[in-house]
Amino acid sequence: MNHTIKLIAFLGNPGIQYRNNRHNVGWLFCDSCKLFSELSWKRGFKGHWASFETSGIKVYCIKPETYMNHSGEAIQELAAYYQITREEVLVVHDELELPFGFIGIKFGGGLGGHNGLRSMNQHLHGPDFWRLRIGIGRPDHSDIAGYVLSNFNSEELSTLNRAIFPKALELIAPVLAGTTIQITKENTKVKAV
Repeated sequence: MNHTIKLIAFLGNPGIQYRNNRHNVGWLFCDSCKLFSELSWKRGFKGHWASFETSGIKVYCIKPETYMNHSGEAIQELAAYYQITREEVLVVHDELELPFGFIGIKFGGGLGGHNGLRSMNQHLHGPDFWRLRIGIGRPDHSDIAGYVLSNFNSEELSTLNRAIFPKALELIAPVLAGTTIQITKENTKVKAV
């Protein structure tokens, strides 16, 4: 299965208090990558958005500022305006089901209790969108909400920037080259460290 991606959505929560939360790993990834951080970001579509052109294809990026539970509102607005289908959307998000240090590409599937993905499913009318899943692992206690809203420690932040984010960028390299993402055995679950 392959599709050309025309919209990359980085999930997170606005506000300095959430900046280094595990739930904000999508925003951390965006901010760490020179390609994305150096785009001309504008306010609109209930967030910050930008675009770049690659091989004649315009790719839009958005960081919704609606809080995680309502991410789909912003993404749907931008997608509708530029006539982008949900199959052409790639969402970058934290993933409890992958251990820290693992990343993967997935198309469609369950929502795993992730409120950002639930909102996407609701506003895009289905789960058939791409996901770049950045593993944060499950905590050894039952307070999932507290865990995802807790900060990465300094060692984890260093590992994200040094090893995990560069590997994640490799996985979405086809998008950045204007070609299609393909699901293979090698990219569904990759150990980055």
